[in-house]
Amino acid sequence: MRIRSNSAAAVLALSALLALAACRQDMHDQPKFIPLRPSSFFADGRSARPIPEGTVARGHLNEDIAFFTGKGPDGKPVAEFPVPVTKELIRRGQQRFNIYCTPCHDRTGHGNGMVVQRGYRHPPTYHSDRLRQMPSGYFFDVITNGFGAMPDYAAQIPPADRWAIVSYIRALQLSQQASINDVPPEARGQLSGGGAK
Repeated sequence: MRIRSNSAAAVLALSALLALAACRQDMHDQPKFIPLRPSSFFADGRSARPIPEGTVARGHLNEDIAFFTGKGPDGKPVAEFPVPVTKELIRRGQQRFNIYCTPCHDRTGHGNGMVVQRGYRHPPTYHSDRLRQMPSGYFFDVITNGFGAMPDYAAQIPPADRWAIVSYIRALQLSQQASINDVPPEARGQLSGGGAK
């Protein structure tokens, strides 16, 4: 009986040793370079390699500062759009606005979206005097970098679509402050009674 328990213990110990031998860290300790960490492989001690002299970036030069940042050379938000504002741009802006912005800002821009109704912080209305007077580049910058409780959307929304959204925000602002005099005379007959100021 004693021999059996000793051999069972030996088998158990041998099984444990085999199991531990399979636990290696090869998958966790991969030989790779992590940016900005030191490396003993290169003589200068850096893992990141310098860009070869004469390298030219392709496709992402971002030379148009106003288009890519919403700011002028002085660092202040631009008032004018760096792209032509067309009906197609505004429609694209409405589509993108309805996807990304309405959960907080709602479809009218008053700031009472569905997530706000469920307890998220209430954003300011686009129809306040303060935001109506802000330059267009301000809205582009907020979409790009976030502001307050609003996260940035630079990764989700490309610059052209950010400008489209800004054009739609301007259309929303105009729609809430428009008077009958803002409607072309030939289109006034299409209005239903009492809708305009």
